[in-house]
Amino acid sequence: MFENWTGKRYWLIGASDGLGAALARQLSNVGAEVILSARDETALQAVADSLPGRASIFPVDVTDRAALEAAAHHIGEIDGMVYLAGVYWPFGAKEWNSEQAEAMADVNFTGAMRAVGAVLPTFVARDQGHIVITSSLTAFGGLPGAAPYVATKAGLMGLAESLHADLRNSGVKVQLVNPGFIKTRLTAKNDFAMPAIMEPEKAAHEVFEHMCGDTFSRSFPFGFSLLFRFGRFLPSWLYFPVFARNS
Repeated sequence: MFENWTGKRYWLIGASDGLGAALARQLSNVGAEVILSARDETALQAVADSLPGRASIFPVDVTDRAALEAAAHHIGEIDGMVYLAGVYWPFGAKEWNSEQAEAMADVNFTGAMRAVGAVLPTFVARDQGHIVITSSLTAFGGLPGAAPYVATKAGLMGLAESLHADLRNSGVKVQLVNPGFIKTRLTAKNDFAMPAIMEPEKAAHEVFEHMCGDTFSRSFPFGFSLLFRFGRFLPSWLYFPVFARNS
């Protein structure tokens, strides 16, 4: 998208650690100004202090629409917004936890809807802007032991695809990223093997490269992603024995 990122202003929501913090470093290294948001002010400040370029923080809770709208107003004109916020607990139908399921829906999916709503009208009005939504390889189909999380990521994929369909011929660019396993405090909760798990910096490089281009979506790591991308085309009688064989 940009040959020169110097001076571009990007709002990263969910930037206190993991992929968000690593992406902030990528953008800062190429001269972009980053505005970092999450709930943990101390962690945000630590990330901002570690960056080589211009950075500021704006703590915000993505479950609060008024707070997100106020943050967008306070931050002012930006070139783009990247939604990375997420919470996760590893459980499915047999260990259902209503409170945690609702929290995943409220932060992962509805939080993205609120964030998009805070910036999109301005982007559309000026016919310029960039929205990047972070989904997951899990969004490509149902998986055992992860129903609430998978549902939120599938919702994010649908949101990004629909926004892109509406805006693809305008000056507002919408992009989707679907990472596999990334070594973070969230995946640390898993007690199963995580093939092709990536360090946050490697994943952030994939996201940054995607942001520099004009394609709509990127799923990575490439080889591992093929399993999920091709899986969505399988008939249900074959998909579930393959993908849910351990449930």
